[in-house]
Amino acid sequence: MRVFNFSPGPSALPLPVLEKAASEMPDVNGTGQSVMEMSHRSGDFKPVFEKTESLLRELMGIPTNYKVLFLQGGASLQFSMVPLNLAAGDKPGVGKKAAYIDTGIWADKAFKEAKKYAHAEVRASSKDKAYAYIPSAPAPAGDDAYYHITFNNTIVGTKWDSIPDTGDVPLVSDISSCILSEPMDVGKFGILYAGAQKNLGPAGTTVVIIRENLIGKAPDWTPALLRYDIHADEGSMYNTPPCYGIYIIGLVLEWLKNLGGVEQIGKLNREKADLFYYYLDNSRMFYSPVDKKFRSLMNIPFVTRERDEAKKSGLETRFVKEAAAAGLVNLAGHRLVGGMRASIYNAMPIEGVKALIDFMKKFEG
Repeated sequence: MRVFNFSPGPSALPLPVLEKAASEMPDVNGTGQSVMEMSHRSGDFKPVFEKTESLLRELMGIPTNYKVLFLQGGASLQFSMVPLNLAAGDKPGVGKKAAYIDTGIWADKAFKEAKKYAHAEVRASSKDKAYAYIPSAPAPAGDDAYYHITFNNTIVGTKWDSIPDTGDVPLVSDISSCILSEPMDVGKFGILYAGAQKNLGPAGTTVVIIRENLIGKAPDWTPALLRYDIHADEGSMYNTPPCYGIYIIGLVLEWLKNLGGVEQIGKLNREKADLFYYYLDNSRMFYSPVDKKFRSLMNIPFVTRERDEAKKSGLETRFVKEAAAAGLVNLAGHRLVGGMRASIYNAMPIEGVKALIDFMKKFEG
């Protein structure tokens, strides 16, 4: 029996995608091979790769002066690649200025990694209120090499309500947990990057969307696998790419296009989120700790109103356990913040959200 999987990542995949992948496991496109057996440089894999990139460009409206790269290492490797390619100096330890907005644990990790290669500075932070809001974004300095934000914060459940205007300074964003969840103007960013395991496909593939004029800025000492120019010049095939992950992403994008594209999924995501937030705002037991203006559509943390007592009594632990027994799995909050969290990515049907609300009402009594 399929469960409703609220995992923040690796997360649920659309059932039609899983079924098609299963049917094509031994033979894709009449080649007599599985994608997992194909050479990445073969004529058999080429249409798989090209379809995935073409669909991503179409669905996101990616301008022609942007490269799309399919890499490995997750979004966490981009925490290093971005400063190495945009702000590193002629030798390690000497770098240009880079602005960071601290909106959560992953944003903080990105900043700490950037400090190794660039003169990274936190220009604003919401840490003072446990990251429950998005701070105002100050204007960049004229000599900033780039300006980094984490658009959707998976752990704390916030998202930017608008794209900051950084002028001539390239805006860089981690969009791992919100890519393709609603329309986004790619042209306002210099670099977008996303780990696939939340809203795109299986873990192991990272998508990087980079404006061409930002490619080729890495110093000579940068390792080859960490240089955007090498990956761009080789069409993401400097080394063996994550072939099966790229294939699954292509199936997910095909599924999304058939649903009506990003505009349509954005409406569905808003409907799901509004439904759940409405319940939380009117519940006697549960609530959302996030500022309403900055609530995520994808990741919704929630806690009990009498939280100290709930911790003592084990109420939240019991909730997660009983929910799993009811087929509502992976609802525990991140280990660093506790509580509960429902991740309702594109693949989560509205029936799953309704089933969760019904269970919570019964649990509430």
